Amino acid sequence: MYVTVHDQNIFVSTGGRAFQPDAPVLLLIHGSGQSHLTWLLQARFFANRGWSVLAPDFPAHGLSGGEPLTSISEMADWCHDLLETLKVDQATAVGHSQGGLVTLELASRHPHRVNGVGLIALGLTIGVNPALIDMADHNEMAAFDAMLSWGHGRDGKFHDHPMPGNSHVNLGKRIMADNPSGTLAADLRACSAYQNGADAASKITQPTVIILAKEDQMTPWKHGKAMADAIPHASTVTIPDAGHMLPIERGDEVNQALRQLLEGQKAK
Repeated sequence: MYVTVHDQNIFVSTGGRAFQPDAPVLLLIHGSGQSHLTWLLQARFFANRGWSVLAPDFPAHGLSGGEPLTSISEMADWCHDLLETLKVDQATAVGHSQGGLVTLELASRHPHRVNGVGLIALGLTIGVNPALIDMADHNEMAAFDAMLSWGHGRDGKFHDHPMPGNSHVNLGKRIMADNPSGTLAADLRACSAYQNGADAASKITQPTVIILAKEDQMTPWKHGKAMADAIPHASTVTIPDAGHMLPIERGDEVNQALRQLLEGQKAK
């Protein structure tokens, strides 16, 4: 569906089901250079299990118009305004990578809007190699290739996909190439500049699950463990032999790891 946020036309995937604001709401927040397609294996799964799913494309991503947002805090406030536009009082927020940083900020800045937190493949900060940002500025396809190579574990690189005939890497490249030029570089700069993770994590009181990949080369497991230590009440799941692109590469395991959190929120 399309909604208007800050005078921009924004696409929000609802997992193939009509959005019902009075049902439990699940907000899925994508990462750098991604779109709602990151959540293909989560949106329909949970939409068909009683959740009203919102998987928005940030401005200048996927099917949304506008210009890229330039900071994690701006993205968090934008998510708050999206929920307000749709008259959603509370949502369980789940974010991947950059989207996880946004989720941290959203839950700490606007705790009344967030009743559960899911954080996938990130740490309290996301270090970005300046060479990757330069590549995204001047040779986007090379940047896509580099991120997708670093972002997948062995199974993803060998196209071991749960849907026959599909490829993790090729899907990732298609998602990134569908965004306007310059979007990835803007996202990477926002991640690189973000230094508020420790403070945001200290304010998280909502039920939280953290899902990490043991072979993550983009946000190494030890950084995710440091984040888990900063949110002591969180439950942590580590998926072995997997890389950074967990929602696509290991969709089933991610869904199962989220179910306990989501079913607990739905029960309330």
